[in-house]
Amino acid sequence: MTANPPERATVESVELRIPRKAEWVAVARLAVAAIASRMRFTIEEIEDVKLAVAEACTNAIQSADGADQIEILCETDDTQLRVTVANRSGSGVAIAPPPLAEDEVRIDGLGVFLIRSLMDDVEYDAGPETGTRLVMIKRLAS
Repeated sequence: MTANPPERATVESVELRIPRKAEWVAVARLAVAAIASRMRFTIEEIEDVKLAVAEACTNAIQSADGADQIEILCETDDTQLRVTVANRSGSGVAIAPPPLAEDEVRIDGLGVFLIRSLMDDVEYDAGPETGTRLVMIKRLAS
């Protein structure tokens, strides 16, 4: 007799595109907060996610040479919320700077420091063809 394979969590996703303008960051914050509130996150965790998304969008606005829009993709399953903030800039300017050594301080990296502090996992990549992409993951407490 063979064992049944483990069930895979169902991933649900929501995509949002906003203009590359600061006044639209609030829309992204509210949309992600609504998604997080459907999960079992605490109020404090939802506020952390909202702040991280606002910082990511602000960085994308400041670094998106030639991009007209910022793309936000939220993916949820039973264990986590995964938020991707991307722009299709042709310059390859990174949304997030490379990680700092523990004794280094970078003023323009304060938003990135906040994002890393508020979220469980943070990844980014940038390329001249693909633009930039920042992925933030917040896990539900067990």
